[in-house]
Order: sequence, then C-alpha cells, then structure tokens
Amino acid sequence: MAKRRENLGKKEKLHQGECDLDAGYISPVRKWEDLTSGNIRDVLSRSRYVQLLLSLTVIGFFLRFYELGFNSLWLDEASTYTFAVQSFTQIWQATSSGEFNPPLFYWIEHVMLAFGNNEFILRFIPAVAGFLTIPLMYFVGKEFMDRNVGIIAAAGCTFSPFLIYYSQEARAYELMFFFVALATIFYLKALKSDSLRDWALFGVFSALAFWSHFYALVIIGALFLYAIAVKVEKFRENIRNLIPLVSAAVVFAIICLPLLLLTLQLFAKRTAGGPTFGVQGLDVIYETFLQVAGFNEIVMYLLVIIFLAGIIQAFLIDRNKGVFLVVLTVLTFVISFLLSFMIPMVPRYLIFFSMVFFLGIAVSYRLFWSLVNNKAIVYGFVIFLIIVSLPILSGYYSGYTKDDWRGFSKAMQQAAKPGDFIVLVPGYISQPFNYYYTNSTYGTFEYGASDAQGLAGIYSQKANNSVYFIVTGDIYSANPAGDALAWLKANATPVGQITGINLFKST
Repeated sequence: MAKRRENLGKKEKLHQGECDLDAGYISPVRKWEDLTSGNIRDVLSRSRYVQLLLSLTVIGFFLRFYELGFNSLWLDEASTYTFAVQSFTQIWQATSSGEFNPPLFYWIEHVMLAFGNNEFILRFIPAVAGFLTIPLMYFVGKEFMDRNVGIIAAAGCTFSPFLIYYSQEARAYELMFFFVALATIFYLKALKSDSLRDWALFGVFSALAFWSHFYALVIIGALFLYAIAVKVEKFRENIRNLIPLVSAAVVFAIICLPLLLLTLQLFAKRTAGGPTFGVQGLDVIYETFLQVAGFNEIVMYLLVIIFLAGIIQAFLIDRNKGVFLVVLTVLTFVISFLLSFMIPMVPRYLIFFSMVFFLGIAVSYRLFWSLVNNKAIVYGFVIFLIIVSLPILSGYYSGYTKDDWRGFSKAMQQAAKPGDFIVLVPGYISQPFNYYYTNSTYGTFEYGASDAQGLAGIYSQKANNSVYFIVTGDIYSANPAGDALAWLKANATPVGQITGINLFKST
C-alpha cells in the first residue's frame, strides 16, 4: 500500500509541475472507504489545498448569503415568483405558451415557496448553487491542468462580484452555471478516460443546465464540437470509438427531447420581433468581459491580459488545452454576436463564460512560476483576485443594487389616496410592484399602459381623482417610438424617484 501511495505521489507531483503547496504530502483518502475520521483529520491538518478550498467555500457561502434578502425583488425576480406560484403543469404550459425560460428553476422555486414567501427564500437556491460552484471550479481546474489552477479558479469564482450578484438573484443563471461546471468536470474526465460513465454523466448534467437556461446550449455545443475535433483521428481508426461520445449526446437528447422541440418554436417566436433591449454586436464581447471581470474597466483590461497570457501558456504546455480555451471563448462570442441581432442579448446569459475566463487566468500562474520558481505565486494569485474584487465588493452590500420596489410601495401607500389611479408604465412592471403593494388594501385602482394612446385613455377616466404614473427604464424597450414618455412630459409632473423607479403625478 505504501509503495502504491508513493507511486501515486510521484505522478501527482509531476502533474503539479513541481509547484506543490502540500510539499509532497499524499492524501490517505483515495476512495469512499478511506473516509475515516482519522484520515479526514489528517487531510484537514496537512493539505494546504484542502484548507484553501474549505476556506474559499466558507467565505463564498458568507458572501452569497450575507444580506441575501436586503434588496427587494426587481422585475425579473418578481416574474420568477409569478411563475413559481403556479402548479408544475401550469409552469410547463407557460413555457409552451411563450415564456423564454425553461421550467426547471420555476419548479424548484415552486417547492421552495412551501418554506415561505420572501426575498431570502426565493434567492436561496441561487445562493446555494453559487457557493457550491466554488469547489466545482476547483475540480474543473484540477482536471484541466492541476490543483494550483483549481485553487486559483476557485478563488476567482469566490470573490467575483459578477457571480456574487447573480447568486443573490432569484433567477436561473447561477443554477445553470452550477450544472455547467459539474458537467465540465465529467467532460474533462471523459476526454482522458473515454469512460461511458463519465460521458453519460456529462450528458445528464448538460441536460440539467439546458433545463435551467436555454443559453446553456451554447457552451454544451462548444464542448461537443471540441470533443469531436480532438478525437477525430480515433474515430477514423475505429468507428466504435464514437460510442462513448455518442452515448453522452443520446443521454442529453433523451432528457431534453420535449424541451428541444419547444426550443425551436420559441426561438422562431423570439427572433420574429427582433431585440428590444440588451447589447448588440461587438458590445456583447466588451460588456461580457467587463461584467465577468467585476464591473471595473481597469480591472477588466488587466484580467483580460492575464487571461490571454494564460491561453498562450496553455498552448505551450499542451496544444489541446490551448485549443480548448480558444474554442470555448471564440464559439461563445461568435454565436452571441450573431444572436444579438436576432434576440435580446445580455452578459448574464453568458455566465458560464466565467468558468473559461477564470481557467485562463489560473493557467497563467505557470508562466510566473517558471520565472520565479516559488510556490508563493499561487498564494499571490489568490490575493491578487481578492484585491481586484475589493473596489466593487466594498460598496456592494452598503446600498441597493436592484430597484427598491419595497421602499417605493411604502412611499405610494403614503402618497396615493382611496380612489386614485395608479398607472404602471409599462404595464408588466406591476409584477414587482404588486408583490409589495395591494390596491384593494388601499382603495386605489391600478392600470397598465405602454404607449400614449393607452395613457390618454386612462387619464380621461380620472374625474376628480389623482393619477400616479410609475415609470421605469423598461419603457424604452416596450415603447421604442417614445410617444409614452412624450405624453407624460406634457400631461404629468415628476414628483420623485427611488432607485430606478420614477413617479409622475397628473397635472
């Protein structure tokens, strides 16, 4: 047994490129049967990698659950609630009828509502998925290159303002990222082993990512294309070598069959009207890098340079690893560039690119290691990723990062009198407003309008009552002609603003 461990240790040290934070320590835990209390204590006390990963995960847990219910629900989160309160069947029917998000997250949120109905409960699953993605990123990096890449990538994930923000939002983005990371672990294992089990698990978790968010199909497709490209020679040698990869595709297709058929219909419907919000063209690339890097332009340029250095370093170590990072980056942005002219495109759809981004950054440690030859480089990278995130994180928890519908509803309770009209502009912003405000309780009447004609029709019925118009930036996409805002300027007076919510009153 001792000899076997020694051999394993040699292989691991070689795999580590001789930068071993554990200084040659070999973990006694190699299989489930090794998980004894003594072995666990030994690993916790002696393995720097385990200590770092546990520390990062605990910190990540705190950063994602701290003030989780502080912000009120904004429009998209209120939309989540609107669907989650429906039955499982109704949620599927809503997707079939045109809701442009898969039902899995809504189903999970439906179950969560059994534990209560508040901001914390609705954001609980994204927060859990967010901090659990940290250890997954470690294993992605470890499978891709080595344990040091895993720790650095996990650190990037831990302190990323972008990932923290979407871990505190009641939407499916972080859940999708969680499943993408989990699928990638088995994908990287499968590339090495061609194990049917690993390929099948890749198919299962890829399917769950797709059931969480339609845009997961981009990264899943890129992973399949890369696998075909690197294994094409093996397929030519023997067509039976295709079986493991095909098994992953079959598993994915079986699990996603009803959703794949629906996706084609929804895509045709989504592209029919063209994009009404989001970013287009090359702005997709810039905005995605900006947000994934932490919403700071200087930090973005710095991290992008390190990311590119990491790609070059990956090519020098193993050409296929460099190609992997390039393929996932290029396909993600080329597809997103093209789609941005057909459907609304926002960087949060590309949240999975954080995995590629932090992998590239982490690989660049090998460049600095070759120059300095000191394992402090790994610790330095972790500290660096903390420092570049601090400017945003220092102010993140001190103020509102979403529209404050909770505070706005309290203001409306004081302002509006029984019989007054409340007009939501556009009408669908009633979802977050009505989560906090009930017209029947305060004796007011609620309407919705998205253009000048609708506003004028409601205004004509007011008699001696006051009319309050609640307006958000969504009006620019709902009414691109601009006649709604023109009508408001002519017939109403601005009386206040709370975060991004504006209040007008009839003149």
